[in-house]
Amino acid sequence: MRWLCWDLKAGARSSVRLGTVLCLLCVLAIAAKEFVMPEAKPARTYPAHDDHTDEKVAVGVDPYDKQEKAQIFSVKWADEGYLPVFVVITNDGDQPVSLASMQVQFITAHRDKISSATTDDLYRRLSHIKTGRVYPLPIPQKAKGSIGKKALDEIDRSQFSAKAVEPHSTQSGFMFFDISDISSPLPGAHIYLTGIRDAKGAELLYFEIPLQQ
Repeated sequence: MRWLCWDLKAGARSSVRLGTVLCLLCVLAIAAKEFVMPEAKPARTYPAHDDHTDEKVAVGVDPYDKQEKAQIFSVKWADEGYLPVFVVITNDGDQPVSLASMQVQFITAHRDKISSATTDDLYRRLSHIKTGRVYPLPIPQKAKGSIGKKALDEIDRSQFSAKAVEPHSTQSGFMFFDISDISSPLPGAHIYLTGIRDAKGAELLYFEIPLQQ
């Protein structure tokens, strides 16, 4: 009977240890998870899009304002006052289009214009540098050092960085907008995109995309 009790206790302890190890592995796996860019679909398939059929270029946007969608990021951008917006540009033409001069703005319901954040803007916010103090560019290494490597890598991987869209292809990435002073940013807001140029250098008509369809 003593041996039986000892075996039962030993088994229970082993189960507890195994459960603890499994929980720890799960936590480590989540912590080690790297950012994965969402798979981009053709721009016109997004509910929020603007399709220039004559120019054969479409732009789609997908705001990541819901917690379940924002979980792809390790940085809690909502807590930092930023709205990530997935921007997708599809070129169905036979010539490349240039994005080198592209500018993207978030236009609020009150017509306030918010430009997409630069990498240094994001570094400043995550470093919690007070905006009243002027820092030289690029951001000092000390300030960047206060940001975890995972967050730095995530910023680098997630941001929209394409400079062109080749014929019959799609480019995508995230742009971040500072909506820290806006309680309900999406109602009545839209994305305004300019500066896309065709192969001859001519600028395409602007793209204007309401964020709530």
